[in-house]
Amino acid sequence: MHVPNIVQLRAGGTSVVMELTEPVPRVLHWGEDLGELSDDARAALRLTAEPAILNNSPDVPRHLSIWPTEAEGWSGTPAHEGHLDGTATTPRPRLTDARHRPLPDGGAELVMTLADDISEVDIVVGYRLGASGVLAVDAAVTRRGTARSEGRYQLGGVSTLLPLPRRAGEILDFTGKWCRERAPQRRPLAFGGHVREVRRGKPGHDSPYLMVAGVPGFGFRYGEVWGLHVAWSGNQRYLVEQLPEGAGVHAAVLGGGELLKPGEIALGPGETYRTPVCHFAWSDAGLDGLADRFHDMLRARPAHPAGPRPLTLNTWEAVYFDHDLDRLTALADRAAEIGVERLVLDDGWFRGRRDDTAGLGDWFVDEKVWPHGLAPLVDHVHGLGMQFGLWFEPEMINLESRLAREHPDWVLGPSAGLGPPARHQYVLNLADERAWSYILERVDALVGRYAIDYLKWDHNRDLHEAVFRDATGADRPAVHAQTVALYRLLDALKERHPALEIESCAGGGGRVDLGILARTDRVWASDCNDPVERQAIQRWTGQLLPPELVGAHVGAAEAHTTHRVTTDSFRLITTLFGHAGIEADLTRCSPEELERLASWAALYREFRPLLHHGRVVRADTGDDATFLHGVVARDRTSALYCWARLATSPEAQSGRVRLPGLDAAGDYRVRIRADVGHPSAHQAAPPAWVARASDEWVALPGAVLARTGVPMPTLNPEQAMLIEVRAVMDAGTRVSMSVTDGV
Repeated sequence: MHVPNIVQLRAGGTSVVMELTEPVPRVLHWGEDLGELSDDARAALRLTAEPAILNNSPDVPRHLSIWPTEAEGWSGTPAHEGHLDGTATTPRPRLTDARHRPLPDGGAELVMTLADDISEVDIVVGYRLGASGVLAVDAAVTRRGTARSEGRYQLGGVSTLLPLPRRAGEILDFTGKWCRERAPQRRPLAFGGHVREVRRGKPGHDSPYLMVAGVPGFGFRYGEVWGLHVAWSGNQRYLVEQLPEGAGVHAAVLGGGELLKPGEIALGPGETYRTPVCHFAWSDAGLDGLADRFHDMLRARPAHPAGPRPLTLNTWEAVYFDHDLDRLTALADRAAEIGVERLVLDDGWFRGRRDDTAGLGDWFVDEKVWPHGLAPLVDHVHGLGMQFGLWFEPEMINLESRLAREHPDWVLGPSAGLGPPARHQYVLNLADERAWSYILERVDALVGRYAIDYLKWDHNRDLHEAVFRDATGADRPAVHAQTVALYRLLDALKERHPALEIESCAGGGGRVDLGILARTDRVWASDCNDPVERQAIQRWTGQLLPPELVGAHVGAAEAHTTHRVTTDSFRLITTLFGHAGIEADLTRCSPEELERLASWAALYREFRPLLHHGRVVRADTGDDATFLHGVVARDRTSALYCWARLATSPEAQSGRVRLPGLDAAGDYRVRIRADVGHPSAHQAAPPAWVARASDEWVALPGAVLARTGVPMPTLNPEQAMLIEVRAVMDAGTRVSMSVTDGV
C-alpha cells in the first residue's frame, strides 16, 4: 500500500501523526484526534515541528525521532543500546520501508523497518492504534545473517519513547508492598529522568504499574493525561524524561520496556529480540478516561472472559494446610447452599506439603492425605453444580522435595552456591526444557484426570541471582528466558485445555500486568482481604483492569493479614466491585452470617452483568477518607455506586457530591440497597434524600445527580453504602439495558 510522507492513525478520539522523514521518522502529534488532516494542515504540522536552533548546541534543529540516538543530537535515554565486542556503539538507523493499513475493528497500524549498518541490526517497529484509542508499540531487533564480526551483538536495552507536551507537568505512578499493592505517588515533572526499574523478575508488589503524566492537578474526572503500561511479566523499566533543550518541539518523553541484565540478550547472526508491547493511552477526561480506554481494549480481546464470572470460594483461609475430606465436603455443601459457583482447593494437597517448607515441585496428590486421590472431593464439588479449581506454584521449588534432590541443576542460582531462600523456596529453571516439560506434563495430567476448571497459579518470591549455567558452565542471566518459558507454558496449557481458566497470583498482587493477562483470566489483586486496604487496592488496580479481571474475596471479621476487625456489610460491599468470592470457613458461620452471605451472593448475581460490562467511575471527593466509586451502564440507564468511609475527616458534612457518569439531561430513580445491612453513621439523622431512598425509589434528575451533586451521609469509619440508580423511561419506551438482563 502506498504510504504518504505524513501518516495519520485515528481511533477512539485519539490520533497519532507520523512524518516519514529521512533518516528516521518522527512523531508530529500524539493525543487528541485532529480530524482528517487536509494537505494544508499536514504542511502546518510539518512546519511547526521544527524547533529553534539553540546557542551552544548542534547546528541543525534537534528532532525527536521514533528511534532516538545521539546521532540526532539526543542526549536522553536512547532507543537502544548495545555493542559488538565493545565496538559499534553509535547506531545510525535509517528508514528502509513503511507499511500502513487499517485494522479490521477500527484504528490503523503503521510498521516501519529501520536498518542500522553500524551495529548490523535491522529494526521493525510497529504502532497499532486500536479502536479504544490505546496505542500498542513493539519492536523486533534482528542481527543480520552476514555479520562482519564473529562476536555476538550485546543488546543492553530497548526503550519505546513517545513525546509529551509542556503542559504535562505532573507524574503519577505506583509503589507498594505485600498486602498494600498499587499505592499511588505523585510528583511534579522536573528536569532529568524519573526512572522506575523493576529487578524482581516480575513486576512486584511495588510495580510502577501505570506511569501517567498530566496537567498539574489532574484527577479522576478532569485533566489531560498520557499513560504507559509495559505488558511484561519480568524485569521492567518505566521513565519520564525532560531535558533542558526539550525533545524536538516537545518538552519530554514517556517510555519504557524490558530491563535487560548485562549479557542477557546476545544476538548471533539471524537471531531476533522482540520487545514487550508498550501500551500508551491519552485522555482529556482524567484518569477515568484513561481507564475507559484500557478497559475497552481488554474487553475487546477474543479471549476475554465472556460468561458470568463465577462466585468463588477459595479454601486457603478456611483450612490452610489442614486438608481433610470430610471437612472440605462440608465446606463445599455450605458453599453451594449460599450460591457459590466455584470451589478452589488451595495449597497443601501435594506430596509432603504439610507446611510451606517442603513439597514444591512434587506435583503429585499426597496419598497420605488423599488416599483415594482428589476424585472424592472433585466429584462432590461437581455434583453440587460447582466448578473445581486447584492451586499450583509451578515456577518454584523447595529444596526439601524429591524434585530438588533428583534434579538440583534445575534450580536457578549461581554456581558459587544458592543465596538465601524466600518463603523457604527457590526458583525452578523453566528455560531448561527438561524442567519445562516436567511441569507441563504434571499440570496437564492433573487437569485432565480431574476435569479441573480453574488454576490458581501462584509465584511467591522474587528472582534474585536468577542465573543458569550454559553449555560451557558459565552463569548466564535468566529472567528474560524464564519469562518467555512461562508464557510458552501457559500457552501450551491453554492450547490443550481451551476452557481452562487461570488466575495470576504472585504473593497476592505481585504480578499484575498485561503480559500475564494475555494468557490468564484474572489476577489476585492482593493477599489482603481487609476491606479498608482493599478499597484502595481495588480502586487503583482498576486504573488498568476492569472489575471482572480482579479477584476480590470477603474474609472473616478479623482480617488474616492485618488483624483488623470490620463489619460484614463493609466487607461484603467492598468485594462486589470485582470478581467476587469468599475466603473464609463457612462451616463456622452462624445461621445469620450465612443468610447475609446468601443475600450478598444474590446481589452479586443481580449486578455482575452491569459491574463486569459497564464503565468504572470514581469521584474526586477532595477527601482521602471518603471514596465514591461505581459502575455505570454504557447507555447510562443504570448504575451502582459505593459510598465508603475509611477514616474520620475534619469536616462533619460531605457537601454535595456528584455521581459521575450519569446523563445530566436524563431523569433517574435512586434507592439505597441494604441487602447486606445498613451502615452505621456519625449523625443524628441522614440527609433527607437518603432517608427516603432507604425505603423507596426517589426520583432525582440527572442534572442534580451529575452536576449539582447530593449530600452524602456522614458514615462512621470502615462503613459503606450502596446506591442503585435507574433511568426513568417514558411509557412504552423499551429500556435497552437493565442490570438483570445484562449489558
